[in-house]
Amino acid sequence: MPQHIKIPTRVPSAGNKPKIIDEFIGRINTGTSVISIARMKSPPGWIEPPQRPEFDEYTFVLKGSVHVKAGDTNYIVNAGEIFFTEKGITIQYSTPEVGAEYIAICLPAFSVDNVHRLDEW
Repeated sequence: MPQHIKIPTRVPSAGNKPKIIDEFIGRINTGTSVISIARMKSPPGWIEPPQRPEFDEYTFVLKGSVHVKAGDTNYIVNAGEIFFTEKGITIQYSTPEVGAEYIAICLPAFSVDNVHRLDEW
């Protein structure tokens, strides 16, 4: 059934600074567990705890840059680029210099129960 989603739902974020997460499709806004699509806006200096999610994640950077630490490897994902990670990999996102605006797509949909944030970092 076609759907026109005009308004996202603002959801809580994790990390050392407030980050805006607007979920357009997912468990909260549309009640689907198959996929989540959210627009993120994170400030300079933001960092979140490492996580080992049960979902594949695509991060499409619109503005700024997102730093990604996956295991012992660090990536800088700039505007116009996409980063992909498979479920089960320990990963940590941050926007240390300029902040960023990006789209996160998770398959299956993100939830606090399937992200598995690591407490000690």
